[in-house]
Amino acid sequence: MKQISTFVEIKIYFSMKIIVPMAGRGSRLRPHSLTVPKPLIPVAGQPIVHRLVKDIAKVLKQPIEEIAFVLGDPAWFGDDVVTSLKELAKSLGAKASIYRQDQPLGTGHAIMCAEPSLSGPAVIAYADTLIRADFNLDPEADAVIWTKEVENPEAYGVVNLNADNHITELVEKPQTFVSNQAVIGIYYFKDVAVLKGKLQEVLDENIMNGGEYQINDGILRMMQDGKVFKTGTVDEWMDCGNKAVTLETNTKMLGFLKADNQEQLIADSVTLENATIVEPCYIGENVKLSNATIGPNVSVGNNCIIENASVKNSLIQNHTTIKNANLDQAMIGNHVKYNGEFTKISIGDYSVLE
Repeated sequence: MKQISTFVEIKIYFSMKIIVPMAGRGSRLRPHSLTVPKPLIPVAGQPIVHRLVKDIAKVLKQPIEEIAFVLGDPAWFGDDVVTSLKELAKSLGAKASIYRQDQPLGTGHAIMCAEPSLSGPAVIAYADTLIRADFNLDPEADAVIWTKEVENPEAYGVVNLNADNHITELVEKPQTFVSNQAVIGIYYFKDVAVLKGKLQEVLDENIMNGGEYQINDGILRMMQDGKVFKTGTVDEWMDCGNKAVTLETNTKMLGFLKADNQEQLIADSVTLENATIVEPCYIGENVKLSNATIGPNVSVGNNCIIENASVKNSLIQNHTTIKNANLDQAMIGNHVKYNGEFTKISIGDYSVLE
């Protein structure tokens, strides 16, 4: 009997999955999300979804067997996106599974689009947030909802806890105090097949909120069946929903990475000519800086040129040229040419000059 028990424990240990619904278009991050899906926009040199999945893997402290990505329209989430996600999974020793959500019918529907992968222990994580965390998943819990202590819980969805610190309900933007533990959109299930069964009931019974099928309705049914939900509190929760918070997240992440000293943040191929880098910064490959001051809190992608400029608290993607500029709180995309002494201008949809 002891050998059988050991075998079962080993099997569970090696069967962890991560499910990542990421089919949304990211309209709040336009114009940057018009050409690059929001989860693939880089923060501190790596796409949001790459950093998220890697940080979840650190918390889990065990091998990941499979990462299932739920994407949108192939015209938007094309072959280059699929290749990037497969490489991410491979880097973590996991199999990548690619699913499609053809209609924006909510979080519950998105999860069910990955139905073949919904078995065994799994983490479900929405790809518009980044975390810093170090806690152990409670082995006694049927599920763990990841939370962050916040000062203004009325602005968030929060958990309600009983005397045993079990979650009894999820309350959206409470008018009276319930708790200060905000739900951040990451969930662990000891057996995600249980959630799958409840979400199938939600779909079959056509239970919608705001015209969408929600994960919370499946979670509520699990709670009603007596499943034990506990919290896992993260140290930092960083949103990437719009330009302002994405820049704030870039700043925080650069600070963390500088302190960790585990990633090379400034490439060896960077060329400096009368230029200064004020750390923390991320500077990608083959970047040329001339008569420029870069930083603090700046990320610059590969193959960029910055001349006669001062840039701080900003995020610049790849293959972009900046000249004669004084930039702060700027977010600039790929293949951009910006000259602060412009006389002619070509600006695309949803662009903002402030």
